[in-house]
Amino acid sequence: MKWMLTLCLMLLTPVGWAAGGETTKSKSSKYEGIEITVNVNTASAEEIATLLNGIGEKKAEQIVEYREEHGPFKTAADLSKVKGIGEATVKKNQDRILL
Repeated sequence: MKWMLTLCLMLLTPVGWAAGGETTKSKSSKYEGIEITVNVNTASAEEIATLLNGIGEKKAEQIVEYREEHGPFKTAADLSKVKGIGEATVKKNQDRILL
C-alpha cells in the first residue's frame, strides 16, 4: 500500500511542476507589450514607488516633497536633484517617466 502511494506521488509531482511553470509563463506574457509610464509631476508617492524601477516608498515620498517645494520637474534629469536619486536610476526609468 505504501509502495503504491509513493509511486502515485512520484508520478504526479512532475505534472504539478509543469502546470506551475505554465502559469508563471502566462502571467509574464500577460503584460508583454504594455508600456508603463508615470507622470512624476502628478503621481502620488505610492504610484511612483510602484511604477518606477529602483524607487521605493521613501524615495518616492522624497520626489513628491521635492516637487511640492520646488515646483514641477521640467526634465527627467531633474529627478537626480532629489537626494538619493542618481543618474543611473533616472536612465533606468527614462522610458517610464512622463512630465
